Amino acid sequence: MNYENTLEWLYAQLPMFSRTGAAAYKPGLQTSQKLDSYFGHPHKKFKSIHVGGTNGKGSTSHMISAILQSQGYRTGLYTSPHLVDFRERIRIDGKMIDKEAVVNFVKKFKESGYEGHPSFFELTMMMAFDWFASQRVDYAVIEVGMGGRLDSTNIISPELAIITNISKDHTQFLGKNLVEIAREKAGIIKSEVPCVVGEAEGEIKEVFEERASEVGTTVLFADKLCPLQKCKSNPEGGLDCSSPICGDFHCQLDGDYQKKNINTVLTALYEMRRIGIEIDDDAIKKGMEDVCGLTGLAGRWMKVADKPLTICDTGHNEAGIRYTMSQLDRIVKETRGEKHIIIGFVADKAIDDIINLLPKDARYYLTCASIPRALPVEDLKAKFIEHGIVGNAFVNPKEAFEAARCNATDKDVIYIGGSTFIVADFLA
Repeated sequence: MNYENTLEWLYAQLPMFSRTGAAAYKPGLQTSQKLDSYFGHPHKKFKSIHVGGTNGKGSTSHMISAILQSQGYRTGLYTSPHLVDFRERIRIDGKMIDKEAVVNFVKKFKESGYEGHPSFFELTMMMAFDWFASQRVDYAVIEVGMGGRLDSTNIISPELAIITNISKDHTQFLGKNLVEIAREKAGIIKSEVPCVVGEAEGEIKEVFEERASEVGTTVLFADKLCPLQKCKSNPEGGLDCSSPICGDFHCQLDGDYQKKNINTVLTALYEMRRIGIEIDDDAIKKGMEDVCGLTGLAGRWMKVADKPLTICDTGHNEAGIRYTMSQLDRIVKETRGEKHIIIGFVADKAIDDIINLLPKDARYYLTCASIPRALPVEDLKAKFIEHGIVGNAFVNPKEAFEAARCNATDKDVIYIGGSTFIVADFLA
């Protein structure tokens, strides 16, 4: 098998949630534990940081990885889904896993006589752990796939657990309300493993405190510690920040929502230092300043053109869309232009509440991603009409973007989002 054949096998033979949705969802750790045993418990051969939550866990994972790399640690990073290249999911010091390693792992699995049928996520996660172990990483930053308690990644015993925040997403699997979702996310909190929570209040905060008490560990709330004292947009891009943790620094990432993620990361660094992980100020500054270059992060309030200003963002639930629409509105007020929004969703997303957050004064270019799980564009158009919004339909993000670019002036802003897979198709 070559690399292309191997990917075809992975996509065709194993159920993949990001493509097919509920049919691929396998709650529970039994398969992951069996695979882990079969491959010699690779996750026990390196230290790890576990990152969960609803929004921001990808950005948070990449920032921590960049900082660990800058400190000189050999650092693995496992995230999902990928945007363009499957190998984006598995990196060491920013470099994607070798194609040959992907082929060899799948070959070893197929020839092993393993009895069982893991999901795409379960097998690729084990591929990552096996690769990290064989390459002798010092630390691996592991992003939770969905939820936490029953997520495949929850077989690890990390040095630190991080939960960014809680908002409504995947309610058909994780719970109908925020408290139920929080309980699922809190499942990554383990005995004697300190936990950092980005933001939580009221009943949500109590869920995390109760879980920490049950298992015998501590939980630190970033929105109470508030180590990020100053943070403002730099006209040339990124955010200029200040913190007693490390002094003044520049973060390469844009987007108003990144301020909360940075606050979570700084709190995590405070806790990592407390438990004996050496991280100096210069490593924090270097990692933050070049997080995209060091880790390959893309698709988070990502500027792809200046005239007209073109932004793509993978935010895809109520909280994510609320943040991005607020920032989009602020930018357009400054430029005195118009909003051109290229948008699409997955079919299993409850989008009525999201559509209610969208501005009525924008021009809409409705489209769908190239995955089976995508909501057909005609269905999306009908849904928008129900909400009193008229948009033109396009078969793919490329055609939608070409139309928006023809209609937009230099003062306008083009936004591409609604789904990770819309952004993936656009970038591809």
